[in-house]
Amino acid sequence: MQRRTFLRASVLGASTIAFTGSLWQGAALAAPAQNATGPYGPLGSADANGIQLPAGFTSQVVARSGQKVAGTSHTWHSAPDGGACFADGTGWIYVSNSEINPGGGASAIRFTSAGAVTSAYSILSGTRQNCAGGATPWNTWLSCEEVSRGYVYETYPFGGTAVRRPAMGQFKHEAAAADPVRKVIYLTEDETDGRFYRFIPATWGDLSAGTLQVMVAGTATSGSFTWANVPDPDGSPTYTRSQVSGAKVFNGGEGCYYASDTVWFTTKGDNRVWQVNLAGSTYELAYDDNLVTSGSAPLTGVDNITGSRYGDLYVAEDGGNMEICLITPDDKISPFLRVTGQSSSEITGPAFNPAGDRLYFSSQRGTSGSSSGGITYCVTGPFRV
Repeated sequence: MQRRTFLRASVLGASTIAFTGSLWQGAALAAPAQNATGPYGPLGSADANGIQLPAGFTSQVVARSGQKVAGTSHTWHSAPDGGACFADGTGWIYVSNSEINPGGGASAIRFTSAGAVTSAYSILSGTRQNCAGGATPWNTWLSCEEVSRGYVYETYPFGGTAVRRPAMGQFKHEAAAADPVRKVIYLTEDETDGRFYRFIPATWGDLSAGTLQVMVAGTATSGSFTWANVPDPDGSPTYTRSQVSGAKVFNGGEGCYYASDTVWFTTKGDNRVWQVNLAGSTYELAYDDNLVTSGSAPLTGVDNITGSRYGDLYVAEDGGNMEICLITPDDKISPFLRVTGQSSSEITGPAFNPAGDRLYFSSQRGTSGSSSGGITYCVTGPFRV
């Protein structure tokens, strides 16, 4: 097992966030990430928003569920969940799902280059429990339904009518990550006996038709893998996860992120971050709370995951002590921020703006503990790029 490799980037497209840079690689054996002091130092006292941050970082509230987004006529959705940023000229757009069933969907907020809100609007409505998803290189947002035999919807942050994409399979979708090298979309499944999938479009950039495949591997936490076609992507009468013998089981698939021939995804049932090394067709653990050898495990309730321009991974907690934890390219893990006074909530939707100096995320149920009390934040500071 080689030391994890992180490119500071995998260019997804001209207008999506690009993560570019040099390769971090070593010949020494690597273990799952271990406790360490974070690159930004310890967390300070909670600020006026109840968020503990390292020195030099500040937070602001961007939107609140049930309230108009400041300066717009759009009411922000309940239960904000998975999100992503898209470059928009000199500014950007942040999109966010609504994990409500029924009546889910997704909304977008447009920002100037200075981070000021210029507009907010719906990009999807009338769907079911839209949890996470993923951005595509052609500037669409894949919004995933976290329900049995749920769908993926392709939405258009820059304008256009959302489209259901049944060829991507009907199962309890969680997150998606685009791989422009292999021209596939990776998909996680939020079931205790879930699987890890990839969708191969018949034409890259068009998700209306293609082939759904599932990872086939052994029961170990590392090894080699192959892909096998899922015979009936609609999951009826047999669920997609039960159609292929030898398909590897993952306990509660959550967030998914791609960069530099690698895809990472999280499984909440066992508090793990998995790393799939695509060039060599091998997989391993990037983090496992049971394998932290010094001190208590900093990351529990693993959920959404994203990466920075530098190559750091940011993993949000569903519960735990409401932290976003950071895993560095040399396999060190530490808390980056902690949200206080919101123990009945979860952190969702972490995403960086194109410059990599603003991190957006939500507290799904905020201080009220109700889906109607969600809060979306932005953290600004000296992120390493």
